[in-house]
Amino acid sequence: MFSRRSALLATLTAASASHAQTSPAWPSRPLRMIIPWPPGQATDLIGRVLAQVLTERLGQSVVPENRGGAGGMIGTDAAAKSAPDGLTFLAASAGPVTVNPLVQRTPYDVERDLAPVALAGLSPYLLVTHPDFPARNIGEFLSVIRASPGAYTFATSGTGATAHLIAEYFNARSGLQAVHVPFQGSAPGLTALLAGQVHYTLETAAATMPHVRAGRLRAYGVSLANGSSLAPGITPLAVGADIPGFNLGAWIGLMVPAATQPAIIQRLSTVMMEVMATPEMKERFAAVGVEVDARPAAAFATYLAEQRQIFSEAVRRANIRPE
Repeated sequence: MFSRRSALLATLTAASASHAQTSPAWPSRPLRMIIPWPPGQATDLIGRVLAQVLTERLGQSVVPENRGGAGGMIGTDAAAKSAPDGLTFLAASAGPVTVNPLVQRTPYDVERDLAPVALAGLSPYLLVTHPDFPARNIGEFLSVIRASPGAYTFATSGTGATAHLIAEYFNARSGLQAVHVPFQGSAPGLTALLAGQVHYTLETAAATMPHVRAGRLRAYGVSLANGSSLAPGITPLAVGADIPGFNLGAWIGLMVPAATQPAIIQRLSTVMMEVMATPEMKERFAAVGVEVDARPAAAFATYLAEQRQIFSEAVRRANIRPE
């Protein structure tokens, strides 16, 4: 995935001077940032931060526009089918771009309709249980679950959700056989875990860390390979569970319609790298529960291809059929 576009983006730096001549006045008028989620959701909060800093850097207003619905697909489709004039950005995220096309029909084709500009950050996931669960560390946790295949349950925010696929991939890589219990969102799943009705879950640090700090949940590992400043002192699952290369999170980034001029993509990517390197952005992302992980267009395209491969494997193992 994205192989053709990756090759193109890799040449942009050398070609940017000649390409730039095609749109010397860009941007000449206000731009819009389509956010395919309702206000208050993580992608909305990050999208508004990005809209603000891009307004400052580009010299034109970047106006956030919420187009929620259908798990992010309505807004993503609107952005994908917008005019490729460099005036419409998408606050892109893992669900509608990486996960949904694997588990259901989408009105857009990610590779055909969207171009990656920059990865902004990742929302890490924590493996957590109720404090009464009979395991003090990740090694004991794995031993307990492995000893009784099918006897334990794990909660997710819904079948085919990002959290579900991350949990399935973790289970498969760790040799765990447990029963999936889907809920309508992460909040009811965590409520069931806190009540002792299910045994474990992999959920975002934003949702779980307040309970971990308060002693209401026990954390065994974090899903990012290098750990996370949002979950200090919690060992990466790649290390604790001996899963080399395990490095998953719910990503958030910037994309544009696929036919957008390469020079505009290059400029946006460069500006994003500049703003994401500031301490201010790290602080503002952390307040939303997102770890800064900035990657330019070509590296973002490579990351998307890798994520699609990993989640495709999770879908296959969980036997999830496209709707």
